Amino acid sequence: MVVSLAPLLLLGAVVLWLVLGEETMRLSGLNAPVTITRDRLGVPTITAGSAEDAYFALGHLHAEDRLWQMELQRRVGAGRLAEILGPRALPTDRFMRTLGLYRLAEASLADLEPEVRRGLEAYAAGVNAWIGRRSVPLPAEFLLLRTSPEPWRPADTLVWGRLMALQLSGDWTEKLTRDGLAGTLTPDMMADLWPDHPPLPTRHSGLGGEVAEALLAALPPVLAPRLASNVWVVAGSRSQSGKPILANDPHLEFHAPILWYLASLSAPGLEVAGATVPGVPFHLLGHNRDIAWGCTTTHSDTIDLFVEQADGDGYLSPEGRLAFRQRQEILKVAGGDPEPLLVRETRHGPVISDLLADKAGGRILALSATALAPRQLSAQALWKVNRATDWRDFNAALEDFDAPQQNFAYADRAGHIGMVSPGRVPIRRQPTGGLPRPGWSGEFDWIGWVPYQDLPRQFDPPSGIIVNANNKVVPEGYPHHLADSWPEPYRARRIGQRLDAAPRHSARDMAALQMDRLSLMAVELKPLLLAARPLDRRSAAARTLIEAWDGEMTPERPEPLIFQAWINALQHDLLAPWLGGQLSAFRQVRPRFLKAVLSGRDVWCRDGDCPTMVGKALITALDGISRQYGEDMASWRWGKAHRAEFDALLYGYLPLLGPLTRLSAEAGGDDFTVQRGSYVMEQGAVFRQVHGAGLRAVYDLADLDDSRMVIATGQSGSPLSAHWGDFLELWRQGGMIRLKP
Repeated sequence: MVVSLAPLLLLGAVVLWLVLGEETMRLSGLNAPVTITRDRLGVPTITAGSAEDAYFALGHLHAEDRLWQMELQRRVGAGRLAEILGPRALPTDRFMRTLGLYRLAEASLADLEPEVRRGLEAYAAGVNAWIGRRSVPLPAEFLLLRTSPEPWRPADTLVWGRLMALQLSGDWTEKLTRDGLAGTLTPDMMADLWPDHPPLPTRHSGLGGEVAEALLAALPPVLAPRLASNVWVVAGSRSQSGKPILANDPHLEFHAPILWYLASLSAPGLEVAGATVPGVPFHLLGHNRDIAWGCTTTHSDTIDLFVEQADGDGYLSPEGRLAFRQRQEILKVAGGDPEPLLVRETRHGPVISDLLADKAGGRILALSATALAPRQLSAQALWKVNRATDWRDFNAALEDFDAPQQNFAYADRAGHIGMVSPGRVPIRRQPTGGLPRPGWSGEFDWIGWVPYQDLPRQFDPPSGIIVNANNKVVPEGYPHHLADSWPEPYRARRIGQRLDAAPRHSARDMAALQMDRLSLMAVELKPLLLAARPLDRRSAAARTLIEAWDGEMTPERPEPLIFQAWINALQHDLLAPWLGGQLSAFRQVRPRFLKAVLSGRDVWCRDGDCPTMVGKALITALDGISRQYGEDMASWRWGKAHRAEFDALLYGYLPLLGPLTRLSAEAGGDDFTVQRGSYVMEQGAVFRQVHGAGLRAVYDLADLDDSRMVIATGQSGSPLSAHWGDFLELWRQGGMIRLKP
């Protein structure tokens, strides 16, 4: 991306409209005056005479604080990044235009109920009222790129929901990875990598490993899956207040500003507080006067890949030859000529293999996804959830929730708790087995949706506790297929341990549990690693530290750093000889794979000598740490190597401004602790946390006005604002602020 730095000279003259401390302001252009009061951290409380006026005001505030974030979101969804960022953004634009998310968002607006559309339109009017102001400048990013925002449209809001549905549906990348390895690995080796999965075939789908690898490489980073979150709720019988307590911390990719924006809205028929997303008027997570709710991702299998068989200029189906549906897209490019893009679709969905041109080798791969279904009512579901007063209202609202499938936890002032997993889940003629499948036979086609009344749900369980940390949500014998495999249940087990350890809990206890750093993964793997004898004196010293370590991923200690570097080096050494170009798909630790190898699956080890490989991996790990942090093992610290990093959405691309605008903090945890500290494997001993709880919330239904929340960065999207990163230290320490309507 080429960006002129000349506009930076203007930054000194930029005057930002900041609201420091508390201030009340009134907006014109409404049905009645609206009062907006901000606290010292910039969190607004909106008091309005109608819901539409409240949404107008929220749109105005989102634009004031986060317009550049909103601009990027809608441009990503519409496939229009190259218009402002130049040729570097073309691969993302090609992919997004092929999927056609924005076209689908525009068309689905008509399916929403009139009141929901009015809310979207009022919000858009509020955004546009701020854009149209001439008394304040646009965010500096617009000046840097010499562009200005177009008017906000309701479709700009709806496209975000479809983007999130794809980001939170990661199984399609696993299907491509498995397909690329089929024929290379034995069935037992495939089972080691996907231990919960049904038996995988040893022949690929016909797509071919090179095509699968090329498609994975072509996947835009914005669609790379980042899958995790925690939610739990205890009944009044298990709380000190005598009413339910609900805790939620959704885990998503880190950037600055963080996705979330805190706000409270008060209007006739609408009293809601919690987490919004700039660009969206309805609260995604939070509470009203009667209920509180939170979410995790279900990890259901809602995307399939179909290998189509060409027939002349068409393709085959069970009914015979069909013609491709085609549309021509024109991609505008800053500093370049427009680029035409021909998009083909089959009955299963858009042909994504066309993005590879010659690399596809004539193969045709179509994508089916619930996120691409024409009718989407998820925004309407949120509108209704914000107004729900009881479990019946809550369930009725979520019947409209389409994609992605989520686990919605619930608690109300009457003392009830529950969880339901709404969303469209396809019913297939037969299971795909976790691979791309032939599209011409019809044997793997989608033939309907799992009925809403059959989706997983709990209500007032006898235990008084409901926990989900992306673990399996259905019992054995559940009649519908939701997923072939589920994430490791370490976080859910740890939450359960803490909740079972005391008969009753307070809201303070729940906040402390969100910061829990004990890694059950480390506790499980540690004795298996220590079974291998050390190969030199330094390894023996490190082994002594690990042996005495309790598995707590604290930032102040060296043991977590040694342990993480050790298992990373070991996994790399085990997989590299076998996976080739697919190794990049395994950039996160797979503990069950490591457990299998350390428990005797020596087929992965060179010459079958696993103990020597374990010992050499420790030497490699210690060498990397020493190069990075010196030879003194006692001075090593996990937090120094493992920093939560929040790069600015544009400035991270600029060599001069990136480091100046990055927010970072030393962090504990790992990928399997309740305090999620996900990192991506990199060379050396650097463990940048790139994913985790950008939001934490605790709701005590005994006093919803005392609900507590925190975000990871700040309310503002401007690095020049006092509210750019003023939440960061509070977030790092596990603190929260009160948030009430």
